[in-house]
Formats: sequence, C-alpha cells, structure tokens
Amino acid sequence: MNIETSVESDLLINTVRRFVETEMFPHEEEVDRLGHVPEEIGRRIEAKSKELGLYACNLPEEVGGGGLGIAQMALIEREYGKTSHALQSWAARPTELLMACDAEQRERYLLPAVRGEKRELFALTEPDAGSDVMGMKTNARQDGEDWILNGSKHFISGPCMPDFAIVFAATGVDETPRGPRKRVTAFLVDVGMAGFDCREGTRCVSYRGYKTFELHFDNVRLGPEQILGEEGRGLELSGKWLGMGRIWVGATCCGKAERILNMATDWAATRKQFGKPIGTFQATGFRLADGAINLRAADLLVNDAVARAEKGVMSDADAAMVKVFCAEMLGKIADDAVQIFGGMGLMEEMPIQRFWRDSRLERIWDGTSEIQRHIITRSILRPLGV
Repeated sequence: MNIETSVESDLLINTVRRFVETEMFPHEEEVDRLGHVPEEIGRRIEAKSKELGLYACNLPEEVGGGGLGIAQMALIEREYGKTSHALQSWAARPTELLMACDAEQRERYLLPAVRGEKRELFALTEPDAGSDVMGMKTNARQDGEDWILNGSKHFISGPCMPDFAIVFAATGVDETPRGPRKRVTAFLVDVGMAGFDCREGTRCVSYRGYKTFELHFDNVRLGPEQILGEEGRGLELSGKWLGMGRIWVGATCCGKAERILNMATDWAATRKQFGKPIGTFQATGFRLADGAINLRAADLLVNDAVARAEKGVMSDADAAMVKVFCAEMLGKIADDAVQIFGGMGLMEEMPIQRFWRDSRLERIWDGTSEIQRHIITRSILRPLGV
C-alpha cells in the first residue's frame, strides 16, 4: 500500500484483508458464473462482518455503529475493493444519510439498519435522468399533510431485496439567480406499500451478482413523517453522501488495481517468450512501471482528499478529481493486464477478464468521468464569473 499507516491502522487493514481473502475470494468465480450471491454465502459474510465489528462500522457508536473515522473507512474500502462488489456489499455499511432520521425514524429505519435487520436502497437515478439530476421526473405533490409519490427509478443497486428505499423526488420549483430549479426532497419509502413496485432490473456484466433494482411509484401515499431531513433539501442531503461516496470509489479502485497489478507482475516474471520472462521486455515492463506510478498517484490523491474531509474542507471538485483519476487509473491497469496475459487474459478460466469487466463500471457509476470533469471545470471557471 502507498499510504503511511499506524499500528492501529495496520491491525485494521490485516483484519479486513483476512476477512476478504477467507470469506469472499473463494466465492468470486461462483458468483460471477451464477449472476447472484447465494443467500447462505451472503448471510455468512454478513454474520462474520458483525462478529468482527465491521458491520455498520461507518456509523457513530451512539447509534450502535462502529464509529470509525474517514481515514479508517478509506483503508477498509481499499481492501474491500479487491473483491467483487456483489460479495463485499453483504458486509454492510448503511448509508450515512440515515443519520438524518429524526427520533421516530431512528427506531423505524436507522437502528434496524445498524443491527442488520433492514436493508436500504439509495434511489436517485432515473431512466431519463442519470447524470442530469435536474431532469428528474419522479415527483411528490402535497395532499393535505400527505404526499403522493409518482415516477420511477432504475440502476438502483444493492445485494438483495431491500426493506425500504431513500427516494428522491421533485416537490416543487424554486426561483434562483440562475433561473427556476427543482426543489428535491428525500422520502423513506417501505417496500410493500400500496403503489410501490420494487423488482430486480437488468443484469450488468460488471460485478455480476450485484443486483440492480427498478422502482415504480403509482400514487404512493406518504405521511409527513416519511420525509428524511427537510422538505426541499434532498439534494443537499444526497450531496453529503455522494461526495464521500466518490472517495470510497477511489479507494476501492486502488485496492482492485493493486490486486490486478500484483497478478500481472507475477505473470510477467514467470511467463517466458524467446527464452526470457516477458517482464524483461520493455513493452511489458513499462506497462508495469506505468501501473505502479499511477497507483501511487491515485493512493496519494485519495489520501489528500481524506485529509481534507477530516478537516471539513473537502470540495466537490476534490471528490471529483479522486473519482475520475482513480477510476481511469484502474481501467488502464486492467486493460494492460489483459495485454500482459495475452490470450489467457480473456479466458473465463482466468480472473483477469472478470477484473477487466468489473473495472469498466467504475467510470460510470457514482457520476461518470464526464460529469466529474464538468464539476472540476465548474470549480475552475466559476470564481472568474463564467
């Protein structure tokens, strides 16, 4: 790893690493082949996570979580990144958005999620509004004290059928200096409510076994007690999660890149052509060198963002830089690994093709590379009035 750590951090890394290697690595091939995580395997991972104190480790101790800080979570996410998201998602880290729950909501949603009794989905993306959040069509209109929810969401990911979803919907329009802007509100919506249809969606070639769900709302009646946070403040609430979520994507990309690079290095040292290990040829050796350089840079970029977040000064552009650089770094290392392995890199019997497929998704979810560059560009030009 390219990060200076303490004795406590090393202990945490070694604990998570053993957990991943013993409870997840052995099932990767099976899960990829089946396209789902057998429930007994998922529940075993979940139970082991609780035993190790890793379940809900991202939430404060005051609500029963592990109370780990940002720097510690970055180390955990880096180790989890070495395996399939389908498997590591069973070692749950409930979304920090649930900390916005009020007293009654804590008993109904937050605390059961911390105990592993309930699972949630983060439902923002729509068929016609992926990166364009303001294009959101899901809406909730007020009817007395209640709200009537209509619309749909897709590409909403999770390891298993959820118990409830955090759904973002337009609840009005605000006038701003930049023109009209949709007012977005977050709602807590229970699976099984009248008019709420939650089903498994399309299957992805990346992270096979990690499910996507489609959510459809047809006049779903919600009481005022099901608003998470404040009405009209949903985007601010989601922004808190998305910012750190992009740092976690960066950390997981670094972990996966390290695993791929190690495999490619071993292959380059043992595979021979023309009587020599292929790593001694510049065409191969330089790929390893570039991979090591880029992984070092990615780790340092994550570490810098973590330090900024701990001081409370991390910006959207900081998170965007981590997301775009780390995701593209991983993509390059995965592609180079296929080239180093040659034909064997594309054979189903080898894990490289799986890592290659899995790595491709990182440039798309949690905000595409194009959106990240837009965020960075905006941060550069806005101070100049552009």
